[in-house]
Amino acid sequence: MNYLSLGLAALGGTVASFAFGFLVLWLVPGLIKEAHKYPAVFRPKEEMMTVMPVGFGATFIAILVAAIIFAMAHQGGSGITGGARFGVLLGIFVVCAFVLHNYVNLNIGLKLALGQAVAYFVQWTIVGIVIGLIYKPLATP
Repeated sequence: MNYLSLGLAALGGTVASFAFGFLVLWLVPGLIKEAHKYPAVFRPKEEMMTVMPVGFGATFIAILVAAIIFAMAHQGGSGITGGARFGVLLGIFVVCAFVLHNYVNLNIGLKLALGQAVAYFVQWTIVGIVIGLIYKPLATP
């Protein structure tokens, strides 16, 4: 396993994840407006900012783990194709294990859950593509 490439892939995936997240918040303000309908579920913005470092760190660790899984499973071939396949699988996993699970457990509406599902699916697909583009295994002799 190429640890330098792995670290760069995790860093690149993290940057892509946050860039896409901020883009969604800017282009789809209705998603935030929808979340504001549930003040008992979501922290106020000011309080959320105080725990944001936990979110940054957790996101990096999650993407590092994803990059490790990619490195262990990637069979070679096109990095973008393998990364896209991997990202789609991650997206499906996150939607099912996180978003839809939260829809069942939290008192949020279907509109918010579906908006989150689309956003997270696309976000993790992009993360997978970035990991696939950056990660390069060590050359074998």
